[in-house]
Amino acid sequence: MADTHPRPRRRGLAVAVVLSGLLLAFTALLPWAGIDARFDLLGAGLSQDVRGVDDPFGVYTLVAGLAAAAFGVAGLLRGRFLTALAALPGATACALLVVYVADPRGIGDRVAVDLGVLSIEPGLRAGWFAALAAALAVTVLALLCLTRAPRPAPESPSRRA
Repeated sequence: MADTHPRPRRRGLAVAVVLSGLLLAFTALLPWAGIDARFDLLGAGLSQDVRGVDDPFGVYTLVAGLAAAAFGVAGLLRGRFLTALAALPGATACALLVVYVADPRGIGDRVAVDLGVLSIEPGLRAGWFAALAAALAVTVLALLCLTRAPRPAPESPSRRA
């Protein structure tokens, strides 16, 4: 039988899926990678950041976050199984984030250079780690919607009085 009236715990999980999906979409706007150049003689440096949406993988992650939030909203309205479908865009976003780092044309092919007075280093920024954490949260919270909530124990006649 379809679960048309979700229990309060299920509503809480659906709300958490919506919020983590929106957070995942937001993290695509944050810097995911960057290049730092330091010139030791002047004690100065330059830094250039690359936002998630500057790369196709970031745009796909943004769409996955919005899709997860939409599944969470649908789960609030129709039941926990629709909320559980948010695990698909969540897991997809996890895979996209890993491919973003491992892609040979992306940040992974940049080699650090240290010439003594000049050093150039690529690196991941906090936005990428936040996106990975949000994608994992979406996936785990969506899968938790599939578990059965323990039913409350029936009250004994002596407690009713």
